[in-house]
Amino acid sequence: MGEASSRPRVWSIAAHRGFADALAAGLIPRYRDERFGLAKLTLLLPSQRAVRIVTEAFVRASGAGLLLPRMVVIGDLDLDETLGPLLDPIGAGVDIPEAVDPVWRLLRLAQLLRDELGVEAPGEASLLRQARGIAQGIDRLLVEGVAVEDMLDEAVVGVAVELSEHWRANTALFARVFARWQAELAELGRLDAPERRNRLLAHAAQGWRERPPAHPVIAAGVTSASPAIARLLRVVSELPDGGVILPDLDLALGDDVWDALGSAGSAEGGVFERGDVVTHPQYHLKLLLNRMGIARGEVEPWHRSGLSPAPPERSRAISNLFLPPEASAVWVSLEAKDRRLSGVRVMESANPEEEAQAIAVLVREAIEVPERRVAVITPDRSLAARVVAHLGRWNIVADDTAGRPLPQTAAGRVLLQLAEAVADRIAPVPLLALLGHPLVRAGEERPAWLERVRQLDLVLRGPRPGPGLPAIRQAVEKREKAFPGLTEWWSSVEDLMFPLVSLEGAVPLDMALVALAEAGEALCGTGLWAQADGRSLAQFVERWREAAGGAPSMVDCAELPALLRDAMEEIAVRPPWGGHPRLAIYGLLEARMSRADLVICGGLTEGTWPGNPAPDPLLAPPILRALGIPGADFRIGLAAHDLAAALGAPEVVLSHARRDASGPAIPSRFILRIQAMLAEQLRTEERAVELAQAIADAAPAEPYPQPKPMPSAEQRKVPIAVTALDRLRGDPYQFYASAILRLRTLDPIDANPTPAWRGTAVHDVLKAWHEAGGAPGELVPIAERMFDEMSAHPFMRTMWRPRLIDALLWIEAETDRLAGEGRTVLSVEQKGEIVVDGIRIHGRADRIDKLADGTLAIVDYKTGMPPSAKMVEQGFALQLGLIGLLAKRGGIAGVAGEPARFEYWSLGRNKDRGFGYLKSPVKDKSNRAALLPEEFLPATEQFLREAIAQWLLGSEPFTARLNPDLPGYSDYDQLMRLDEWQGRDRAGSGDGDMA
Repeated sequence: MGEASSRPRVWSIAAHRGFADALAAGLIPRYRDERFGLAKLTLLLPSQRAVRIVTEAFVRASGAGLLLPRMVVIGDLDLDETLGPLLDPIGAGVDIPEAVDPVWRLLRLAQLLRDELGVEAPGEASLLRQARGIAQGIDRLLVEGVAVEDMLDEAVVGVAVELSEHWRANTALFARVFARWQAELAELGRLDAPERRNRLLAHAAQGWRERPPAHPVIAAGVTSASPAIARLLRVVSELPDGGVILPDLDLALGDDVWDALGSAGSAEGGVFERGDVVTHPQYHLKLLLNRMGIARGEVEPWHRSGLSPAPPERSRAISNLFLPPEASAVWVSLEAKDRRLSGVRVMESANPEEEAQAIAVLVREAIEVPERRVAVITPDRSLAARVVAHLGRWNIVADDTAGRPLPQTAAGRVLLQLAEAVADRIAPVPLLALLGHPLVRAGEERPAWLERVRQLDLVLRGPRPGPGLPAIRQAVEKREKAFPGLTEWWSSVEDLMFPLVSLEGAVPLDMALVALAEAGEALCGTGLWAQADGRSLAQFVERWREAAGGAPSMVDCAELPALLRDAMEEIAVRPPWGGHPRLAIYGLLEARMSRADLVICGGLTEGTWPGNPAPDPLLAPPILRALGIPGADFRIGLAAHDLAAALGAPEVVLSHARRDASGPAIPSRFILRIQAMLAEQLRTEERAVELAQAIADAAPAEPYPQPKPMPSAEQRKVPIAVTALDRLRGDPYQFYASAILRLRTLDPIDANPTPAWRGTAVHDVLKAWHEAGGAPGELVPIAERMFDEMSAHPFMRTMWRPRLIDALLWIEAETDRLAGEGRTVLSVEQKGEIVVDGIRIHGRADRIDKLADGTLAIVDYKTGMPPSAKMVEQGFALQLGLIGLLAKRGGIAGVAGEPARFEYWSLGRNKDRGFGYLKSPVKDKSNRAALLPEEFLPATEQFLREAIAQWLLGSEPFTARLNPDLPGYSDYDQLMRLDEWQGRDRAGSGDGDMA
């Protein structure tokens, strides 16, 4: 065994060289020999992604067969990777306890937090969010080697005393939970994962210090500044054949600027100060060197360059670009060579959609060049998804190596939709979304399944039925005649969803997960678990089920979707293969150590790159500084370092949009720095944006004319409903679409009760009352019972129902009063028809009464305001008159006599601030400026015959909005494309046939 080197060996690969390629180009000649020297090398890397990237670099650099070195992961900046087997082999550190399961830990922390909060504790989903914040805070402290006892240090307590009451309470809460958790771990004989990592790293460092390994060890690309990793890197740098290679350490940065960054972690006991420039891209590297006890002057450049290096002056320009605010004053005196960013262009787009299209254009052009590699780097996953979609237009398959959150995958959505269906008690919207999911009944039977789902969609249109599966069954059974076999199909669906029956109220979390998984597999089969997202989902369910069994947790079913979504968001599903071999789409973590000929940095706006610093919700920044932990702004420095590394590529495009989904966006501070430093030297990318705009810039459509359909004479001969004559005269196109084209509008799913629905409900109630005998005092009980059966919609229960009950009481009282005058109800909801000029006139009479003198009273119930007498006189509210014609001519069975009274019974608010009143469209005591009763029917018949002669037997076009000032229906406004022509000058546009 050799002895440790007296002088640490630390190198740096400059930003203008690709780290992985430069690393491989330097290691191959250094260790390659006939006896497999490279295979004896142990390479310590920051993450599994880095292993993949370095492996590809070795393949590119070898030119022939090559035995790769042993690559071991020791943790990246986020410490979210597992330790390599070298540092955690079987039997290593037998005195080091095992790590506690992180999911079980989260659930236990939530329970401890609930105990501390008592009655103020929120629901389980919110509680887990707070527990997740505490877990992250504990990890942060443990990574930095801070124990719970350190929070009682006088300096920390002194800082806490000066804080506001809010921060003091939060800090005390965190400390109490932290202390109770540490005590519980001690009883269990377990450790938190970061603490175990620290002990394993310390174990390895001590072992290598005392017994240096026989083969070379190199740590490359590791920039985590945690004390445990810094101590291990120090040992590696002193090994006989060891060393540390850092990425993008700026060796040319002036000493005064370097010193101004801060002195945290130094041997002099430097701590994090408010004036530390933590947002500088070199800050975390200086912190690492300080904790390693190595001066920047001891670091040497790694001279082996990567492939296709960028201009060497790029490193000087990058160094100057990120100078701290005070030092950046030198920009005014910089020579051109010190600010030159040749090969770097800035691209500005109008919005994220245009930005994604422009990036896709650049990618397509680049990969047409043989062997040219392209990388798109962005922290904005929605932008990455847009780029992938646009590239698909040209059959370019691109994989987002940052992956997709599990809730956004097909398998993840199944579990969430099941949870949403449970939370909403099988409401129509989540139910239909679940049953129509692509994984449900995939295969040969899917077309028939989807046809049934579409029929169920039609059944569930309108207000929400009652809660649960039985209410859906009741709605399906009512429509069995319209959709034969649907009830039997729904029975099979109930069998598939049977595991969800037990999920109501508060249930154990593990039981809920099992029920959701069983229902998901019943609906989707084993295909739910077949792909990468399904395997990730299976691991998630099993892991959480097992943890919830060990730490029993009760969760309200209403909170299941939020709880599961929060937990699943932490899981990224990465594509296993299939993307273009020369194209990669990276997140910031995935891009580290990568290399490409063209690098496109997208989403460079404030809040995205860099992201908004998220302060710890429980520990105030002064507390963190007192404990020796950098604040939230530390992340900005890491984002700056990521951009600095990307700027080292031969060709770089920095892209940002002027606005995002929420409004105007501010360009990233990094873009503003580039613009300020380069000034007139700044190069812009405009061609790609112009091409993106051209792709989406279709030729303007010709102005759409006012529709005037001209159906054939045979098509015109259709029946007229008593409610449709107003449409025919006021807006013939509406009649054409409804009666001739037979198009019907569909109510939204889970809709508020519409006026039409409310009117139908009222008519059904009144019909049931009259058929039951119309006895006083019976109407409201019948209405209550029927409303309970009709709808569970909250709007119905809380707003409309009480007002309707008051109006029904008025109808009951008015009917009883009129009965005392000798008036009897002759017919209720009775259909009838007659033929006028060869056209069938049909409709339903709400109610027809027989007066004491033998004449008839025609009654129409209205839930809103009745038509005015002026509209009736103009021929636009003729329903009562048409029903009168049906009754007079014997068109309604069991009704005979001369109509003498015509009445609207409105359920709206009356002048006494109550509900319910009577109004007549003909001349009476309340309406003296109207037609006489004896004039009403002849006038109605005249308007009817004129309409029949013009449109049904004649050749008049069915003009849209013939009477634009007339209030009417809007069911077919989209079909007639109203907004495209109404109010415009249509001179010379022609009539056109829109049949």
